[in-house]
Amino acid sequence: MKSWLGFALSIVTPLLLTACSGGFWTGAWNNPYPASQRGENILYSAFTERPKHLDPVQSYSENEAVFNAQIYQPPLQYHYFKRPYTLIPLAATEVPQPQYLDAQDAPLTDDADPASIAFSVYEIRIKPGILYQPHPAFATDATGRLLYHDLKPDELDDIYKLSDFKQTGARELIAADYVFQIKRLAHPHLHSPIFGLMSEYVVGLKEFSATLKQADQQINSNGNQAYLDLNKYSLPGAAVVDRYTYRVKLKGKYPQFVYWLAMPFFAPVPEEAERFYSQPGLAKKNITLDWYPIGTGPYMLTVNNPNRQMVLERNPNFQGETYPTEGEPADAEKGLLKDAGKPLPFIDKVIFSLEKESIPYWNKFLQGYYDASGISSDSFDQAVQISSGGDIALTDAMREKGIRLVTSVAPSDIYLAFNMLDPVVGGDSERARKLRQAISIAVDYEEYISIFANGRGIPAMGPIPPEIYGHKPGEEGINPHVYEWVNDEPKRKPLNEALELLAEAGYPGGMDQKTGAPLVLNLDTTARGPDDKARLDWMRKQFGKLNLQLVVRATDYNRFQDKIRKGNAQLFQWGWNADYPDPENFLFLLYGPQSRVNHEGENSANYADPEYDKLFEQMKNMENGPKRQAIIDRMLEIARFDAPWVWGLHPKEYSLYHQWMHNQKPNQMARNGLKYQRVDTELRVEKREAWNHPVVWPLFLLIALLIAIALPAVISYRRKERKVLKVARADVH
Repeated sequence: MKSWLGFALSIVTPLLLTACSGGFWTGAWNNPYPASQRGENILYSAFTERPKHLDPVQSYSENEAVFNAQIYQPPLQYHYFKRPYTLIPLAATEVPQPQYLDAQDAPLTDDADPASIAFSVYEIRIKPGILYQPHPAFATDATGRLLYHDLKPDELDDIYKLSDFKQTGARELIAADYVFQIKRLAHPHLHSPIFGLMSEYVVGLKEFSATLKQADQQINSNGNQAYLDLNKYSLPGAAVVDRYTYRVKLKGKYPQFVYWLAMPFFAPVPEEAERFYSQPGLAKKNITLDWYPIGTGPYMLTVNNPNRQMVLERNPNFQGETYPTEGEPADAEKGLLKDAGKPLPFIDKVIFSLEKESIPYWNKFLQGYYDASGISSDSFDQAVQISSGGDIALTDAMREKGIRLVTSVAPSDIYLAFNMLDPVVGGDSERARKLRQAISIAVDYEEYISIFANGRGIPAMGPIPPEIYGHKPGEEGINPHVYEWVNDEPKRKPLNEALELLAEAGYPGGMDQKTGAPLVLNLDTTARGPDDKARLDWMRKQFGKLNLQLVVRATDYNRFQDKIRKGNAQLFQWGWNADYPDPENFLFLLYGPQSRVNHEGENSANYADPEYDKLFEQMKNMENGPKRQAIIDRMLEIARFDAPWVWGLHPKEYSLYHQWMHNQKPNQMARNGLKYQRVDTELRVEKREAWNHPVVWPLFLLIALLIAIALPAVISYRRKERKVLKVARADVH
């Protein structure tokens, strides 16, 4: 009996002692991170799927930009605070201004007639002293010979990841690295999504691509994997001027080119990296530029384990950039300029953990184990409450935790498109136009935003979102064919006006006057799951207001894309995210020569109007100003009248930040905002431990219960044992 009690006490006593000392009660038992990270200057985030491309010549997705924008330094960037979005230098010394030339390369004035401009030349000077991150591609021996550029098969036996190379090196960023990257746009083994566009502008890029293909076929005709040396071939449109200066020559006038200079496509890639990664055997081990980027930015990717974790760490060679000292008036009031002038970045490491499901991510955010979060539909009511007047506020539970809500309107369009090649809803006849206008009034996107987006969006009045030049707020910017201005706000026109338009179109009560049959329209969609049923039912009801029958034709995404490409859809939902903050990047979606069917462009509605197209040609290369705005206004007037889209909505993004996070201002154009973020690590430790206080009384209750259950059995066993012992002793005597 004494031995059993001693065993029980040996379990309970340490727990009681640690409880008395406080160690048992402090700390979080559910912390998913190792104890060594406690109090470290780390930001914790998540990703849902691995980025497919980290090579900047191929990368074009949002989940890739999360990483690439922190690693690479293109010449320009967007000011973190200023709105409208403003370009400022990053690696460049200044935002380059074009020099215009005629067909004989003679200089022209800045106000020259665009028709006379044959070429635009951008001369870009980069800042001296910028260094690449430490990388094996730069490692050298005592003589300066590159160590890892002639690897033998046996030297790769113990190499499984980039960090297995024992030596690293670095060198200064030079202008030739930017020219080399522009050449890579045409590399036959790479598939850059912007090559088609850039080959129309960068002088000689299309011909350069043909030259590289031919050269590649020659050197690899025997099935070899020979290195294609881009430096052996010249590209007229991209040339080095001196160590820190390079020149890009474009056809005609293309002022939007400066926006591309803020994107990873035009970030530098050193030739050493291309040579290093092209060696046989490395690709089989996932040691490629697509897996391990190499840059001069504030962070470098040190762990790429897409099944578990991706880690960015401070680039030890990064220096010289400081926190902005100016912004919009409200920024200072919000405390966003408190760190003005301080060196960047503030955070040492960023750990992205794989989270495939939204609920575990949300729960970890509430526990303080993720520093920021979006708001999914499942957690919306837990995070946000909407007043009867439509005002957005955090719930009491969120405010008690000190969580902040930051909102922003995305530079994006989500719309319902009519195929303008369709014989019923398309074309420029009055009959088809009034049908489209009637549907535009009937489809209530205010209701859609309220029901399906939890209020996270604003109804679109046209293709240009807020904060993009050309967009006009208030009464001046409403779509007069769908809205009226009532009590200082837009109000959708009454349904009876839509019914009148429908009758004028030849479909009174939804019946085709020509055939006497109900008008049946087809909506093509990729929505096929149970979660999509409510949205599609809602859309049917919108058409049902006009007594129109809507048939939903669901298909897989590949088949859907094929239908859009061939013009076999009648109505379909589509969207667009801005590449850069210029109205040209939205208005070209309705430009006739961009028709998807006729020209394989981005005009999925296949809309064409001669006046609109002519105005677009004038507007696209103009500088912002009253003349350009007047042209944009007329283009919007034409498009709103013709109604090739039910204009839909501009999404509104909601982000939540814990109180220990600082310097957050949404910037929908810039993706390199990580360097501005700051974490109060002491406050985070304090709140994590308070919110994840271990509840230990059930453990003691369980121990007591086990003792209570086991004690009678032990007593009975001991009695039996003593009885047997007595009998044995009696037998002996």
